[in-house]
Amino acid sequence: MSAIQKRIHEAALRLFAEKQIADVNISELAQTAGLARNTIYKNLESIDSLFETVASELAAEMNERVGKSATPDLDPAQRLANGIRFYIRRAHEEPHWGAFLVRYAATSSSLQRLWDGPPVHDVLAGLASQRYSFRQEQLTSVVGMLAGSVLIAIALVLQGHKTWREAGSDTAELVLRALGVPADDARGFASAPLPPLPSLG
Repeated sequence: MSAIQKRIHEAALRLFAEKQIADVNISELAQTAGLARNTIYKNLESIDSLFETVASELAAEMNERVGKSATPDLDPAQRLANGIRFYIRRAHEEPHWGAFLVRYAATSSSLQRLWDGPPVHDVLAGLASQRYSFRQEQLTSVVGMLAGSVLIAIALVLQGHKTWREAGSDTAELVLRALGVPADDARGFASAPLPPLPSLG
């Protein structure tokens, strides 16, 4: 991605976090990105295609970073607890990123890829190792519960009702307990020191 495209995508993320796709226009995008309108036109097919690109890149980038955050031998419950808290911490550190997720993650097919990567692998690994106790056919519902819990926790943080640490630990603990992890173990996984989220490149 060129430097100009990166500026356009960062500006788009901010605008999409604040308003509906149809309410974002070229003039506003140019002003937010600090670029001329003509530059935007040269680098943009449409606002709708820009949204899909930004959403797809956001999902792929976060999945890759979370995937790189843990060694394969780490307990799947710890990987899942860390992943939940990574999302919530990042939303605190990058509020526009978090607001974008809260606004669109439940309805955008591009953003729903967020839940197809490490979260599903960690849930399946936990099921295979008998760390979790749910039926295989419940996987889609489990992922829905996980995604919904994370998005609501992010909203609570963005609205100032919880700190990211409180919301992250509570959400991770409750999700693990719902999956069948004993209460004390779930609390331990949810309160373990959280490593940095790896960068890419």
